Amino acid sequence: MAKSIILDCDPGHDDAVAILLALGNPDIDLLGVTTVGGNQSLEKVTNNARAVLEKAHAPHVPVHAGCDRPIVRAQEVAASIHGESGLDGVELPVPTRPLDEGHAVNWIIDTIMSHEPGTITLVPTGPLTNIAMAVRMEPRIVSRVKEIVLMGGGYHVGNWSAVAEFNIKVDPEAAHIVFNESWPLTMVGLDLTHQALCTPAVQRRIEGIGTDLAMFVSGLMDFFRKTYQDNQDFDDPPVHDPCTVAYLIDPSVVTTRRCPLDVEIHGELTLGMTVADLRGPEPPADQCHTQVAVNLDFERFWDLVADAIETIG
Repeated sequence: MAKSIILDCDPGHDDAVAILLALGNPDIDLLGVTTVGGNQSLEKVTNNARAVLEKAHAPHVPVHAGCDRPIVRAQEVAASIHGESGLDGVELPVPTRPLDEGHAVNWIIDTIMSHEPGTITLVPTGPLTNIAMAVRMEPRIVSRVKEIVLMGGGYHVGNWSAVAEFNIKVDPEAAHIVFNESWPLTMVGLDLTHQALCTPAVQRRIEGIGTDLAMFVSGLMDFFRKTYQDNQDFDDPPVHDPCTVAYLIDPSVVTTRRCPLDVEIHGELTLGMTVADLRGPEPPADQCHTQVAVNLDFERFWDLVADAIETIG
């Protein structure tokens, strides 16, 4: 049976690939996309989500816009990585479906509460503002959500500071709320996603699919590669966000390690750091509801992405 997910995102080049992977794999039932201000303004990332769905022949998937700024702090965007549109490097189609009415936070709550408990997985790949607001508005969703698989953080590495990853750093209070609820939570952080590099060989394989969508993805990767070379000292761009969806499709793609997790919200130098307690033996699941992603099966991951792009056609 396909896994029902809500993809909460801020597209974003890698968010776009996550959307395509969710659409193109039969093991995923994408109930809807919710957007949050992050990589760019809420208006821009919401348009990007709708444009990617249009490009993938899936305008029927609902899109609900959510929070346009962090809970407490001033908004930061990642234009240095994703450009002024949030999806620079390609021509985006004009969405044909109007933006769905209703705030993303309300839609997330309503969708979870109207489905059977344990049937919906939340997949946040941007700042955690929408998810934190949802759980504060309706705490009952915690026991009804099957699990949260999020892209964010890192147990040994940061990118928006020396120790903090962008999605967590820009709204650490939201992340603190989400990490400290009791739902099962998997953090797919930079330690894992920096293994998901779009190498030239990977990009040639995608181009070899020969469809307009494949060339669209290749164009995204051209821009992404350049900004990562200029700003993060990477030869090839790490394609973070689809790692979450790949893990849900095939858990063997990602090796995990159970450990207590928390988010630093007070430190001057460590604000937004995701603190993983990796001391001692791995605790049992009934004593620890959080885990971190450790190792990626590189070949299997890109097989899933390429197959999805080909399936969409």
